[in-house]
Amino acid sequence: MPQIIIGPGLNKIDGSLQKATYAFLAKLAKSDETPGLHIEPINNSVDTRVRTGRVDITNRAVLFKIQGSGNEASYVFAGTYSHDEAIAVAQKFRMDINPRNGIAELIPVETSEPTRGRTPAAPSRPAPDAPQPKPATDPRARSLRDREYTVDYLADLGFAEGFAEGALDLTDSAELLEYAESAPATWQGHALLDLFTGESVSEVRERYGLDRDAPSGDTDDERLLDALQHPAAQMEFAFVDGEEELRKAIEEASFNAWRVFLHPEQRALTTRNFTGSARITGGAGTGKTVVLIHRARELWRRNPQARIVLTTFNRTLAESLQDQIRLLDPNAALTDELGAPGVFIGSVDQIAHRIVAGAGDLGGHDGNPGPVVQVLGPRTAQLRSTRAGRWQAAADQAGGGLPPELTTPGFLEAEYAMVVLPNGITTEADYLRVRRPGRGVPLNRARRQGVWTVVSAYRAAAAAEAAVDYEEKAAIATSILSDQGPMADHVLIDEGQDLSPVRFQLLRALAAEGQNDLFVAEDGHQRIYGQKLVLSHFGINIRGRASARLTLNYRTTEQNLRFALGILEGQDFTDITGESDSIEQYRSARTGPSPELIAVVSLAEEYGRVAEIVSTWLSDPTISPDSIGLLVATRKEAENLVRALGEHDLRVSFVDRDAGGRGDLPQVMTMHRSKGMEFSRAILVGVGAANVPRKYIIDALPEGDREDALQRERSLLYVAATRARDQLVVMWTGRSSEMIPSGAHKQSAI
Repeated sequence: MPQIIIGPGLNKIDGSLQKATYAFLAKLAKSDETPGLHIEPINNSVDTRVRTGRVDITNRAVLFKIQGSGNEASYVFAGTYSHDEAIAVAQKFRMDINPRNGIAELIPVETSEPTRGRTPAAPSRPAPDAPQPKPATDPRARSLRDREYTVDYLADLGFAEGFAEGALDLTDSAELLEYAESAPATWQGHALLDLFTGESVSEVRERYGLDRDAPSGDTDDERLLDALQHPAAQMEFAFVDGEEELRKAIEEASFNAWRVFLHPEQRALTTRNFTGSARITGGAGTGKTVVLIHRARELWRRNPQARIVLTTFNRTLAESLQDQIRLLDPNAALTDELGAPGVFIGSVDQIAHRIVAGAGDLGGHDGNPGPVVQVLGPRTAQLRSTRAGRWQAAADQAGGGLPPELTTPGFLEAEYAMVVLPNGITTEADYLRVRRPGRGVPLNRARRQGVWTVVSAYRAAAAAEAAVDYEEKAAIATSILSDQGPMADHVLIDEGQDLSPVRFQLLRALAAEGQNDLFVAEDGHQRIYGQKLVLSHFGINIRGRASARLTLNYRTTEQNLRFALGILEGQDFTDITGESDSIEQYRSARTGPSPELIAVVSLAEEYGRVAEIVSTWLSDPTISPDSIGLLVATRKEAENLVRALGEHDLRVSFVDRDAGGRGDLPQVMTMHRSKGMEFSRAILVGVGAANVPRKYIIDALPEGDREDALQRERSLLYVAATRARDQLVVMWTGRSSEMIPSGAHKQSAI
């Protein structure tokens, strides 16, 4: 059976031709001798491999036939065109191997001629190898020529000379993005952006595998097939495995963006073996979740009997992971049974619940106190969910000796989750001597005694009700695993920055230490729930080359990304290893309109403007209603917005914990709820000084916790701003939030 290789023409298929193209390629995948395909060579073509095939009565597919060493040929699909256009494309394009780096490329003859058939002159001096200094106001203010790059330097990497020449003097980021899209090969456009944003030549060589061995094979076709397997070539060429994957690649526009074509960095992280735990970092939209999904499938393919857990912060995100892995590979062996072979997907709290529910008797026997008593001290082993407001009730009952800021639920919950539970503390004596690294509020002995009195009251009330909270259940599940042993071979963790210490301890206990045991994806700039933590404090050690950073944003445009990064400007963020987490070199490969910033004088006017903008978007038949997101700071604001838009005869869907959105309506949700989602167009509503940040939350905390809480509020606005793929609108009543970048106000009329 012929091998189908999807090429860069995938994005150019007219929607009306998708089904016909799939039907044609499905027949071709079974046999290239199937009647009606009409696979024919083209006269006067620059590549003898080129063929066309009949998709329907007026349209033809452009293909490149590569015979290789087997009986069956491989066919590179380069697009579907009308008959005459297909002939023209077939005549002027050819498949070639870049002589500098062994990457397979599909190139027009006029682009290829100047760079093929001769060896570029050797550079007269070493190429610049260190990231160049960049002005803080505009990291892209200097051209490559100003940084001493030449055509020969770029040609030595494998750039087409004509493309390299046109790139040297660009300084405007929008012009650069548009120019990069015209690159003769996808890898060249991306590598150009890397160099422009300060990556060194050696970093680019490593990232795109430009120093790999030359393609192997006895014939030109065998070498070309090997070159198509190059990681950089697979940014635009994908070997399709099976009829269902072919259908999705052709018929589902969202499929090919991240499920078929991977950046070399992503592909390397998908397949790499680590001796122990590993992690990836990266800003919003850089493809961390993509890597996790592909890696889960790769681990399952290597060993179908492996017990693989793919997990994240909450149930909504876990359900999204399930949907995405099914879309990637319908044949992937998903399992509903924790500890069974296959891929189990669930939130960390769901995992804790499964472990506790499956443990049977939690009361202990033969002198063993059992996991509940081990974690919480003497009490019944029965478990029900703790009622809301329990910390406030405990503070009211037992916190009389403490200053008010130490009796807030926010402080007490954090102290319990960050200090008491992860250290297994069940007595006052243990609490008085425990270290509290990372806690912003110092406590002397008297205050520790006062806090422990509140903790004891909280636990006593919970014991009377036979109740536990989510943090406690995770700690109990960890204790169960310490006795029973691991239930997984590989654990892949998304949104790691929002997990608490006991949840990480649970995941550490879930898999035995060894090759590829834990793989964590995180971004310190998106920490909107948890406190700062350092993994090594809780038994998870990630060192050296077991860490990688993704910097290319696939979701948002460069204009939206610049706005979002401006929210973070000047702030110090740390990751889960305790290291500084920089926003340097984050970039997008897409361009679009600048974010629109709108100030209004009243809430009524704000609602009216939102209704007007959304109605305009909905009048465009190419915009799906559920691709429009309206994001607000609080649930109350969301409910008010839904009601107000209804008064403007605009129906929208409110998405919260208990209700998913309707697929035929714009989506209204809190900024917290938008985590992990994306929209073609998004409006951030109510981003005024009175609403963002939520000062009532910050002011209720002890002084030492306020800076971290303010940083989480900043991260929340950053998360919301990065939900927009194409168009972002930011709106407020009165004075804008202090977190909106000062320079952004100049980007649009207000």
